[in-house]
Amino acid sequence: MIPIIILVAGCKKYLDRKPLTATLDDLHQGTLEAQSFGLYSILRGYGGFSTLPWLDFNSIRDDDAQKGSSKTDGAEINAEFETFQYTKDDWATDTYWNDHYYMINQANKELFTADSLKVSDEASLRNVGEARFFRAYSYFELVKAYGDVPLIDFYYTDASKGIRPKSPAANIYALIDSDLVLATQYLPVNWNVGGNNLYPGRLTSGAAKTLWAQTYLFRQNWSKVVALCNDVISSNQYSLKPNFVDIWKDGLNGAGKNGLESIFEEQSWITQGGATYYGTQWGTSQNVRQGGATGDWNLGWGWNTPTQNLVSNWDDSDPRKAATILYSGQFDGGAATGGYGATLPKYNKDSIGKSGFVDQPYWNKKVYSDPQMRLFTGEIGQCCGGADWINHRILRYADVLLMLAEASNETGDGATAEAMLEQVRARARGASTTALPHIAFASQSQMRTAIKNERRWEFAMEGYRFYDLVRWGDAIGVLGSLGYTNRCRFYPIPQPAINISNGVLVQNPEW
Repeated sequence: MIPIIILVAGCKKYLDRKPLTATLDDLHQGTLEAQSFGLYSILRGYGGFSTLPWLDFNSIRDDDAQKGSSKTDGAEINAEFETFQYTKDDWATDTYWNDHYYMINQANKELFTADSLKVSDEASLRNVGEARFFRAYSYFELVKAYGDVPLIDFYYTDASKGIRPKSPAANIYALIDSDLVLATQYLPVNWNVGGNNLYPGRLTSGAAKTLWAQTYLFRQNWSKVVALCNDVISSNQYSLKPNFVDIWKDGLNGAGKNGLESIFEEQSWITQGGATYYGTQWGTSQNVRQGGATGDWNLGWGWNTPTQNLVSNWDDSDPRKAATILYSGQFDGGAATGGYGATLPKYNKDSIGKSGFVDQPYWNKKVYSDPQMRLFTGEIGQCCGGADWINHRILRYADVLLMLAEASNETGDGATAEAMLEQVRARARGASTTALPHIAFASQSQMRTAIKNERRWEFAMEGYRFYDLVRWGDAIGVLGSLGYTNRCRFYPIPQPAINISNGVLVQNPEW
């Protein structure tokens, strides 16, 4: 464990997660291969990457998502993340910090091992590329959340060696750049052999380039964004899934998993009756919650639910709205909109927790669990439910197109901005002749607004919007009425981490 952090007592449901059933010894791979697989396990099994703490930092802080669940479940999150009354010591905030530094140290361990062995073969360098990616990914999430953070680029076991002061964000980004330049070189274009993907969801050079483009987007280095996105596009490894609804299918045939649009997604699966479990609580944490201990609609914990603001501001003619928002008391829309032919229990704000009602008016339909999978896995009718087989789509091709649109617009290439925007809108409108009309470039300002709107609707409930608002300089205007001020762009560093450092690590200046 990283010494600048301490283990905390998290939400009971987080701590109650099932243990991972695979061990490194079971993998029968080389040392580096085993360590790489361990990094994927951290991504899947640790809350800072896969469940409530991640949702708190990345989604619940925006104007489109809220904590959800019941009034009493995680009630402290409402103040912390919905009204920006940040706290310096809480289970979710401490976990987010802890888990990212744990991932960093484990990536450093793999890089230390590779250096000690002086590896140069292709397979080992692929493993090095994976470690570099995960370290960069973790640091990018930290620098977005906190700004300046400790830079630790070495592996240690002695706790005192990990106590470091904060480094400027520019230094963190320099490390991210150095990691991703190697990750793009070492990771393969794909893992196909004989037409078969040997490792669905395993990192590729396209994933490294997409993450790298995201980091440059935050730094407004538009030319770098353009170059990297064009590299991903020209690799011919990805395309938009023709039907937006199909991205989110996690049923028995797994039709939506690792599809054409998937650049990187965390992998989760459970065999019949839960006999073999490689799950995550990404889906469980967000599925429909019915009041009471039992019930057919106790499908999950009910976090990360759509706000009335999102519902009211989203044009009903956009087909993505029906595929993103699930309405209590209404028919789920059937297969055409990602439903399963069921009618949800009613919502009544005065009847929360009572039999026959659900605790929220709206739910995130992008993680709506398939009834056949509930029966197949046995995760049905439990207290708090379960949908642990659902993958977290971390990087998808639509983001590449919209990043390219944004960067092109900022560099004066309105034609490319228009073309990339249209690709995303054309997929979303489908066969409709009236929805989402083509937006022709008229001015940089007009196109900038169009791209901002498109990102909101395309990625609703996926955890993009808060940081988009911050990097655009729009957060105060959009979130100010909820309590956001400029200092809220960065979260305070957890007090336990500061305490254990004996003053070496200092709090963010505005906190």
